[in-house]
Amino acid sequence: MRVKGKLVRWDDDKGFGFIRPNLTGPEVFLHISALRNASRRPQEDDVITYALVADKQGRPTAANATLTGDKLKSSQGAKRNQRLFPYVVMLSFCIALLLLQLTNNIPFIVLIAYLGLSLMTFLVYALDKIAARKNRWRTPESSLHLLGLIGGWPGAILAQQWLRHKSIKQPFKGIFWLTVILNVTAMCYAVIAKII
Repeated sequence: MRVKGKLVRWDDDKGFGFIRPNLTGPEVFLHISALRNASRRPQEDDVITYALVADKQGRPTAANATLTGDKLKSSQGAKRNQRLFPYVVMLSFCIALLLLQLTNNIPFIVLIAYLGLSLMTFLVYALDKIAARKNRWRTPESSLHLLGLIGGWPGAILAQQWLRHKSIKQPFKGIFWLTVILNVTAMCYAVIAKII
């Protein structure tokens, strides 16, 4: 018998979450390996159909699960805008930096620094994602934020979007965007005050 429910919690780093059945009953454990049509990573509020089974301890678990794509259309539009916003911010900043360099308002080394820090930050996110999947030592979130603050945030945006790492966790995202604002503000001040 197939059951339908909504994914109410999802830890993308560890690849599992919990489904709240549409009918009554306890939350059901879902592991990423149980998804059969996973053309994308599941997200909270996804509607999922599944076969209800019990694990070795007798707890309710989803098997042979499928994403139905039954999200509300307004929710899909909002999610699409949320996915595009980071790219718009990053591309706008990169174009502004390039124009500033072409007009000799910033030295070339500033572009190289942002590129190098972004590459390093992307690699740190990638290694942290691998560590999360293998239950190994993780990079502290404070280190990820520091890398973003000193100029690696464009690489962090790419890692969050392409690797789907640290892209959902709300407290992390809030602090991350604060580091972006602080970095961009400092850069604007440096350009206006002709510090660099």
